[in-house]
Amino acid sequence: MTHWFHRNPLKATAPVSFNFYGVAGSPIELARFIASLDGTKQENKLRFMQNFKWTDTLQGNTPSAQQDAIFELVSMAFNVAIWHAKFASRLAGKENVTEVEAKDVHRSLKFAAGIFKHLKEVYIPHLITPAEKGRDLDPRVMDTYMVQCKAEAQEVTIARAIELKHNATLIATLAFETANFYQKADHTLNTLEPECSSKWRNYLQLKQHFYMAYAYCYHGQTLLAIDKCGESIKSLQEAEKCYSRAEALCKEYRQTKGPGSTAKPSEQLFFTTLGGLIKNTLQKCERENGFIYFHKVPAEVPQLELKASYGLAEPISFEFPAVSEQCTPEVYTTFDLTKGAKAEKAKPKQEEEVKPMKEPDLKPQKDKGCVIS
Repeated sequence: MTHWFHRNPLKATAPVSFNFYGVAGSPIELARFIASLDGTKQENKLRFMQNFKWTDTLQGNTPSAQQDAIFELVSMAFNVAIWHAKFASRLAGKENVTEVEAKDVHRSLKFAAGIFKHLKEVYIPHLITPAEKGRDLDPRVMDTYMVQCKAEAQEVTIARAIELKHNATLIATLAFETANFYQKADHTLNTLEPECSSKWRNYLQLKQHFYMAYAYCYHGQTLLAIDKCGESIKSLQEAEKCYSRAEALCKEYRQTKGPGSTAKPSEQLFFTTLGGLIKNTLQKCERENGFIYFHKVPAEVPQLELKASYGLAEPISFEFPAVSEQCTPEVYTTFDLTKGAKAEKAKPKQEEEVKPMKEPDLKPQKDKGCVIS
C-alpha cells in the first residue's frame, strides 16, 4: 500500500575554502581533523581550525556556525540520514509498491534511525558548543527524528501483516506500539517554539491517532472472535473517534505553514481504507449483537493491554568508516599550526543566509494496494 510520510528539508551548507596554505604539509581529509593520530588522548590539533556553517531543518536559511570539525562531521551525517528517510518516503509513495521495494523502505528508515542514534550518543556530547534549542543537533530534535523513523518502519510492517492476513491481535499490537512511538516523538517536541515545529507535530499527532484507530479496530475484531461483542462494539466506536481526530489533524496539517508536503493525507488511499474498514467492522458487530449476542455495550473503552514480542523496528547499527591508513602519526606531524591558516575575506551581512537545497514537493501517487510477489 502507498504510504505518506512528512519530511523536513535537507540541510544546506556554506562553501568552505580549507585555505591551509603553510599549515598542511600533506594532503588532508576530514578524518584528520577529528581522530587523534599521535597515539595520545589529546584533542586533534586540527579540529578547531576551520569555521563551518549549516542550516537547520526547522529554522529556515539562517545557519548555525561552529569552529569545530565534529560539527561538520555530524551535520554531514545528519544529512545522510535525512536523505535515507527521503528515499524511503519517495519509494513508499509509489503506486503499487512491491515486496522488494517495501523491504528497501523498511531498511532505509532503520538505517536513518541508526545514524541519528549514533550521532546523538557518540558525537554530539563532544561538541564544544552545545546545540541551541530547536536546532538539528538539539538532542530533542535528534530523538524525534530517530523515533519517527522507527515508527514509519513499523508502518511498513503493519501494511505487510494486513496484506498477508496475519491475526488481528498481532496487527492491533503493532499498531498500538506504533501509535505510542508517534506520541513519544510528539511529546519530545512540545518544548520547542510552535512556529518551527507545529506542522511536524501535526503530522506526528495525526499518525498517533490514525494508528490508535487501527489498534482499536483490530482489537475489536479480536474481541468479536472470542464472543465479546459488546466490548467489540465499544472498541470500534473508539476507533471511529480516533479516526475522526486524525481526519481533523489532516486538515490542520494542510493549513499549517512550515516545512513539509502540501499533500492532502485524508484523501490518500492509506487513510480512506481504514475509514471504510472501521465502518464495515462496526456495522458487522452491531448486526451480530442484534441477532446473536444481545450484549450490553460497556461505558468504558476496553483497555489496550498490548505488548509486541516481535515485529518492532530497531535502528540498524551505524559507525563511521575507519580512519584511512594514510593518516599516520608521521603525516600528522607535518601540520604546523604556527604558520596559521590563510584568512578568509569577511562577507557582508546580507550574505549570512545559506541558499537552501532545491527539493520537489513529492506527493503519494494513486494506489490500488500493495503487491506481494
